[in-house]
Amino acid sequence: MNQELHYSDEVRAALLAGSPVVALESTLITHGFPYPANLDTALAMESAIRAEGAIPATIGILDGQIIVGLDQPQIERLAELGQQGVRKCSRRDLPIVTGLHQHGATTVAGTMIAAHMAGIKVFATGGIGGVHRGHPQDVSADLIELGRTPITVVCAGAKSILDLPLTLEVLETQGVPVIGYGTDTLPAFYSRSSGLPIDQRVDTPEQAAAVAAARDRLGLQHGTLVTVPVPEADALPVDEAEAAIKEATRLADEAGIHGKEITPFVLGKVLELTGGRSQTANIAALVNNAHVAAQIASAIAQFYGGE
Repeated sequence: MNQELHYSDEVRAALLAGSPVVALESTLITHGFPYPANLDTALAMESAIRAEGAIPATIGILDGQIIVGLDQPQIERLAELGQQGVRKCSRRDLPIVTGLHQHGATTVAGTMIAAHMAGIKVFATGGIGGVHRGHPQDVSADLIELGRTPITVVCAGAKSILDLPLTLEVLETQGVPVIGYGTDTLPAFYSRSSGLPIDQRVDTPEQAAAVAAARDRLGLQHGTLVTVPVPEADALPVDEAEAAIKEATRLADEAGIHGKEITPFVLGKVLELTGGRSQTANIAALVNNAHVAAQIASAIAQFYGGE
């Protein structure tokens, strides 16, 4: 086990036993939702993973220590801190936060790195980052990390506020297979389909696990993206979601917002424009992805025979 990481007893025992473990990010706790929705969502995802017989490992950084398997008091602490004094941690931020003993919340990229260091094979999140609309030079570190860190990421596609066709192009360039779980098209985060084709459809956790295991046998150092449509009951119609996104993006451009500030601004505006329904869809996707990720983690554990 990596000595730079601090494991909860439960996660350490599960990893040593070869039991299924699913990593969870902490940015959704500090920067994703307001309190107490952030806390409720984080705990609901952990419960979903446990319900499938796997162990959740929420990853975060407290006082410079990367913790794999935050306990509930630690999750509550991050939820209450929110954005105040907690740095969003992608690859570039990890040495800063750990070296200077700061608090940090791991992004998709940051969680992938820590999870892989810990020996965790599956990570569940909502929507990954991608290429920003109208700003093709602004490419999320998530896409680059997927190209160099061999872990299976279960998500609802890229956030639909992004340029999804260009995001798929970057994933192709990075050598990342995009798998549709029960779907032939890329999910669109708030909505069930973007209409864009994916590389392969699978319909069972075992099929998804077989792809991940084959990647590892071949020694390929890239991630695998498993995309899962948001549950139908909570999905936004594509036209409604797209209208809100276009208006929110227009307002961001009008206000001169760019860089890492674009995503939280646009997501906030979409929340307003949809009367809160975008958050409902987001939370439903997160919890559903946790269920699916746990099933895939269990299937992967079977491939490795508990070794």
